[in-house]
Amino acid sequence: MKLEFWKLTGAGNDFVALDNRDGHIIETGRKERIAKWCRRGLSIGADGVLLIEPSTTADFRMRYYNSDGSEGETCGNGSRCIARFAHMLGVADKQMSFETMAGLYHAEILGDEVLVDMTPATGLRPAANFDDKAFRGEVTFLNTGVPHAVVFVEDEESTNVTGIGRHLRFHEAFRPAGTNVNFIRVEDPANIIIRTYERGVENETLACGTGSIASAVVAAHAGIAQSPVRLHTRGGETLTIHFDLTPEGATNIKLQGGARVVYKGFMEDAES
Repeated sequence: MKLEFWKLTGAGNDFVALDNRDGHIIETGRKERIAKWCRRGLSIGADGVLLIEPSTTADFRMRYYNSDGSEGETCGNGSRCIARFAHMLGVADKQMSFETMAGLYHAEILGDEVLVDMTPATGLRPAANFDDKAFRGEVTFLNTGVPHAVVFVEDEESTNVTGIGRHLRFHEAFRPAGTNVNFIRVEDPANIIIRTYERGVENETLACGTGSIASAVVAAHAGIAQSPVRLHTRGGETLTIHFDLTPEGATNIKLQGGARVVYKGFMEDAES
């Protein structure tokens, strides 16, 4: 069976996007198929997969899958890419709403960029001191629809993002769900350099929308950043985060940045 797909990128996060409104990508065996599609060098290769599915309460429903095939609650850059995809297909107008596992999102196409209203950030934990062989330092936790740990660093280039990220991702402090891990350096109140280790991908990615939100909000709570904040990603692109602080995190969060189609194609897939 040949499947029609689109490849999209948002600030360096790349996704395989498919229109599944007719349900032809069935639930049975979906995890294994998606993991296969995302394998770089052996298939299309991607950080994750986006599916457009029907919704009775919004323009469509977003299903997001990590590259290991596990389903994620949401994805910031994926939400911007799927908004671009839905508008391109004629599923939604420039202003739209769509369902995610983290709640209802609203998005707007702004030329080359997409602006998405995200769910509130909650569950802020005060910085905790970690002291073991793998990592010594402070870690702050915040849930932005998915769990994120934030670590302030002095030199992001010399930071062992993969090693420390993997250690903290599976740390007992974040069980059972685990956490994504962001390493940030605040240049000034409006600019932050970020590197992110993403669970599900189990590696560093070129960008992470929800991680950028978590980092901006945590830095603001620390008194060293203020909305709007520009997050400079590993992929070289910039995400802009708007928010209002609350005691437990932030609300009125908006994520803005580029989202574009890279190519369209067909893949061989024997499963129906």
